[in-house]
Amino acid sequence: MLIAKIRSHQKRDPLIAIVVSVLIASILMVYPLSYAVSGWRPSFMLMIMLFWVLCQPTWCGVWFAFGVGLFTDLLFDAPLGMNALSFVIITFVSRFLTRERRILTFSNLWIITTLALIAHLMLVWMMQTMGGIQVSITRYWQPMLTSAMIWPVIYFLLRRWRV
Repeated sequence: MLIAKIRSHQKRDPLIAIVVSVLIASILMVYPLSYAVSGWRPSFMLMIMLFWVLCQPTWCGVWFAFGVGLFTDLLFDAPLGMNALSFVIITFVSRFLTRERRILTFSNLWIITTLALIAHLMLVWMMQTMGGIQVSITRYWQPMLTSAMIWPVIYFLLRRWRV
C-alpha cells in the first residue's frame, strides 16, 4: 500500500509522450485527404507544440519549438525556417505572457492557443508575402477554425502529462 502511494505521487516522465504526440501530429499533417477537405486540416503540429510548451515548461521550451518548426518545414517542403521562426516567436510570447500565472485553466489555454493560431497564420502569411509567394489570406482561416475546435480533444488526450 505504501509503495502504491509512492508510485502515485511520482512524476511521470513525459519524454515518450512528447515524441509519440509529435509523430502522430506529423502523420496527421501529411495524411492524404481530398482536395475539398484538405483546406480544413487543423494545425496539429502547432497545437501539440503549444501544449507541451505551456503544460511542460521544464521539458519543452524555445529550442523544442524551433526543432518542431524545422521538422514541420521539412514535412511541408516549406522554406526552411518559416514555421520554425513562427513557432519560436509564438513560444517566446506565450511563455513571456504566462510566466506570472501559476495555474493555467483549460479555458485560459484554449484562448492562448486560439490567439497563437491567429498569430501563426498571420506570421506565415506575412513571410510568404515577403518571399514573393502569392497566397490568398482567406485560405488560412479554415485551418484556424478547425484547430480551435480540435484543441479540447488534444488537451483531454494529453492532460495526464500536464504539470
